[in-house]
Amino acid sequence: MTIERRHIQIFFVHFSIWALFYGFFLLPFFFQLRQLPPDLPIRLVLTIILFYTNYFLLVPRFLLKKNTWQYVIICLTIIIILGVVINMNFSFEPKLPPGFHRNEDFRDGKWARQVIMMLSLSTPFFISTLLRVYVEWRKNEDLRKKVENEKVSSELQFLKTQLNPHFLFNSLNAIYSLSVKGAPNTSEAIISLSELMRYMLYEADKDKVKLVKELEYIKNYVQLQRLRLSDSANVKLKISGEERGKDVPPLLFISFIENAFKYGTDYKGRTYVNIGLQISDKNIHLRVENKIGAHRKQTKNSGVGLENVKNRLRLLYPNSHKLQITDDGETYTVDLNLNL
Repeated sequence: MTIERRHIQIFFVHFSIWALFYGFFLLPFFFQLRQLPPDLPIRLVLTIILFYTNYFLLVPRFLLKKNTWQYVIICLTIIIILGVVINMNFSFEPKLPPGFHRNEDFRDGKWARQVIMMLSLSTPFFISTLLRVYVEWRKNEDLRKKVENEKVSSELQFLKTQLNPHFLFNSLNAIYSLSVKGAPNTSEAIISLSELMRYMLYEADKDKVKLVKELEYIKNYVQLQRLRLSDSANVKLKISGEERGKDVPPLLFISFIENAFKYGTDYKGRTYVNIGLQISDKNIHLRVENKIGAHRKQTKNSGVGLENVKNRLRLLYPNSHKLQITDDGETYTVDLNLNL
């Protein structure tokens, strides 16, 4: 929220409070054609002074700094002194009706007026305290959200920088294996990698990218893997649904796909990877399935990509995604439902 908008909101809140306050006291006199009490103008002006003295001075200096007892004592002292002074200066002795004795009944009425006066003086303190505490709470809440968003943003940036070298390392390994074999499609693999790197350099640093570009990136990656594999007949990629007009965070799906290629090759060199992407108006369903190779090797950093994408999903879609990973010893399956 901008500073100008906040100031406008605060102005209208204060304006509404005073409109209701003056309306509450003055409208009965206008409608009933009653004479205004002689002390009413001074009380109204005094109410404004007390309100903003408490709002700008007492609450910030004492209450918000945890000096609660000092704040209460100061407020009560001000209310009592002003109540006595006002009653002394604006008291008058009305003509007594029959049966009304001055010594006792009038004294009781005077004390009643004193109590009512102090209660009326305490009203601006009560309202201004509530308003100022609420304003401070909103300010602290906005600051907390800002700090939290900055923390999430910096953590996401760190996760991206962690993912890019990880992906590049695996892709270079794939091309290296092609060059060692003297494969004729090594140059084609280098071109595919250059397209992938172009996307990572110019698109992956954004918060959101077009889903069309992200899917093109996935297609290039799968194509690169097919060139590397000796047997890619069982590598399948199926994308269905309308992909235009939708945005997603970059590099969100690639870790699951990369993991499938990494562990989806059996002892005969055959790779079994099945990738499906179903796109609807407000949902994307990714299903990645691979056969688990007989000689799968777990290393210390083998789970970097998966842990990375899990953290990103937690930060970007805390309550709008469902990730289910199953491993039955033969097949490894990832099901991700993402609410756009």
